[in-house]
Amino acid sequence: MRKKVKQQRELKGPSLTLKWAFASSFFIFVVFTIFAVITYKSTVNLIVAREKSNAQQMMRDTELRLAVAEEAFDAGNIVNYLIADPIKANDYGDNENLYEIDPLIAELGQRLSSLYVYDVYGQTIFKTEDQNLALSSREETAAEITTINDEAGFLMSKPLYSSKTKELLGYGQVFYKLNNFYEIRNRLLSTLIILEIVSLVLSSGLGFILSSYFLKPLKVLRDTMEVIRKNPQSTVHVPKISSNDELADLAEIFNEMLDRMRLYIESQEHFVEDVSHELRTPVAVIEGHLNMLNRWGKDDPEILDESILASLQEISRMKSLVQEMLDLSRAEQSEIMYKNEISNGKEVIYQVFNNFKILYPEFVFTIDDDLPKEEQVQIYRNHFEQLIIIILDNAVKYSTKRKEVHISISKSHNQFEIAIQDFGEGIAEEEVQKVFNRFYRVDKARARNKGGNGLGLSIAKQLVENYKGRISVESSLGQGTIFRIFIPIVAE
Repeated sequence: MRKKVKQQRELKGPSLTLKWAFASSFFIFVVFTIFAVITYKSTVNLIVAREKSNAQQMMRDTELRLAVAEEAFDAGNIVNYLIADPIKANDYGDNENLYEIDPLIAELGQRLSSLYVYDVYGQTIFKTEDQNLALSSREETAAEITTINDEAGFLMSKPLYSSKTKELLGYGQVFYKLNNFYEIRNRLLSTLIILEIVSLVLSSGLGFILSSYFLKPLKVLRDTMEVIRKNPQSTVHVPKISSNDELADLAEIFNEMLDRMRLYIESQEHFVEDVSHELRTPVAVIEGHLNMLNRWGKDDPEILDESILASLQEISRMKSLVQEMLDLSRAEQSEIMYKNEISNGKEVIYQVFNNFKILYPEFVFTIDDDLPKEEQVQIYRNHFEQLIIIILDNAVKYSTKRKEVHISISKSHNQFEIAIQDFGEGIAEEEVQKVFNRFYRVDKARARNKGGNGLGLSIAKQLVENYKGRISVESSLGQGTIFRIFIPIVAE
């Protein structure tokens, strides 16, 4: 079974860091791809629109300049019409200067644009290219992308009329090549592809680094769990995470769960150890009496009555012991189950005080109240009552001739202070710090006669500490004992 579990662990999928890095890089890749496609489409459409506008402008300029003619075009006069200012054109003897003063001529001088002018019969009378291009249509056509001699460009044609006579002068045709456009488009596409590859690599690396950084607390949490899985008795905790985010909260909650789990385990271990230790004696006593009765005592009525009475006493003590052990176990868990409970301090003290006055009329109970008003304390009411009852019960049990118990309540540093004083046997100085230990009895013979199991003060101490309070004891042998209890007051 262990081998199978180990094999399953070895075959588990990629880590959360890799998954996060892949997801983030994939997301960035998709976003950048969408951005690249939009950029590419927008740029291409913008360039195409600009090139188309240039072709249309060339046709408009040609039409405006040729429209001033009053007779049909021929090879002799077409050039003069195309030049915007013939006088200026005559002042320059070379084409380079002509290009500088005339934008249309400059445009026509480029290798990317071609102008063809035809007479009314469709015969070519002017061209800017060596190659002939037949008139595509005698009607006006819009600029459309056409491939001519393996070159793509905008081709458009238009009949030309005289602005004066309104007669047909001929036809104009423009072929605006898109070589620059395709070159720019290819460069743009290559650039976007390279950028996308670079962004994918960078986003993957950055995503891995960031995911490793942000998921580091999660890895620490996992390693802590693994340590606890291998050694449930380990006292390891998740180190404090300073990120102050959900992972920090998770680590804090996990540590609290660990503490609770260990508290339960320790409580169970203590319960089992203590019960097994303390029950050994009464079980042995009962077993001894039963063995004696089984051998010869059952025939002697006096021995029979004595053994039955002793066994019943031990059984009663066992019941009391088990109940106190259960109370102690519940007290250890009170911090978890009742940590938000509050009680009225003075009300509980007076209630228990009045009950003890009725239960023990032979005792003199006095109370000194220094509180002008009611104070709410941070403790579950039943636990508060149980705590006061345990201390008062001890005061009654260990009182001697002077049957008097004094109670005082006051407020000190935002804490509800209760002092319970008896005038009984007292406790030796070397024994004072041991009275809160489990099953500890100052005088074991007397304690057994008084019915004590040595758990009451342990329960009281556990209850007080679970509610962030404290308990102390002052005692003088033969003079009496004072227990001081401090319980936090609820802030108003």
